[in-house]
Amino acid sequence: MKSTQAVGPHTLALASTFLFVPATRPERFAKALASGAGGVIIDLEDAVAAADKLTARSALVDGVTALPADQRGRVLVRVNAVGTAWHADDVAAATGLVAQGIAGVMLPKAERAEDLAAVGATLSGGLECQVVLIPLVESLAGLDALDALASAPHVLRLALGHIDLQVDLGMACGDDESELASVRLALVMASRRAGLATPIDGVTTATDDAARLQRDTARSRRFGFGAKLCIHPAQVAGVHAAFAPTAEELAWSRRVLEAARQHGSGAFSLDGRMVDAPVLRIAERNLARAAQAAGVLGLKSQ
Repeated sequence: MKSTQAVGPHTLALASTFLFVPATRPERFAKALASGAGGVIIDLEDAVAAADKLTARSALVDGVTALPADQRGRVLVRVNAVGTAWHADDVAAATGLVAQGIAGVMLPKAERAEDLAAVGATLSGGLECQVVLIPLVESLAGLDALDALASAPHVLRLALGHIDLQVDLGMACGDDESELASVRLALVMASRRAGLATPIDGVTTATDDAARLQRDTARSRRFGFGAKLCIHPAQVAGVHAAFAPTAEELAWSRRVLEAARQHGSGAFSLDGRMVDAPVLRIAERNLARAAQAAGVLGLKSQ
């Protein structure tokens, strides 16, 4: 379990949506934050062609600087992977933006804990501060290193890059992606062992298929994921709805917590079922997720 390495409570720990926006489109940064997404990932990697990397980095810095200071804590930067020609300069740019209030970095092709430690040390300046790292697991090497990645300093959540993973493994998954069941379970278990917030599932590439998005997100929730990567603002509301507790779950959660307040400490029985600390945590988490979803959806409606 994490101890002193843990990032601690953070606004992105309960976020259920993380929306990508290309770094080359700074005019979309504020719109992405206003979309209702819990977190926004400004992308220097896949969304940017090799010839545009330098201009994208400049646009990133200028665009984030123009954002309201109170919104920057929901922003992450996806830098280019370790070993690429752009990685070091991307991290340097992100370090300057961390000083201006962004949350931190998503590291693609994450495969080694020491790479995460190096990025985290650079971003934090060697100080103990609340810098967020999200490793994107998208290769066999990343899967093999899950526990080490999850235990690296500053890591808040793991994320699954299942499209690149299929390429790396030579897979051709069906629509239900049942072939990836063991992979999803592995991320959830590694997150639990390390004491991390729930992991983030991969994208749904069909941006105009609401039914597919709902099925994919419902599967994520069943597996124990708490969030999903989004590639279009239109996906945000659907993901929030699929992750949000049902009315029945919320009613049960309120009853459990009210009974706990009346009973005091220790386990007790409610409706013939034992209620103890794990059950209370489920009830508290349901209400926290509902409040978080209501907050970001309220932001979207403004």
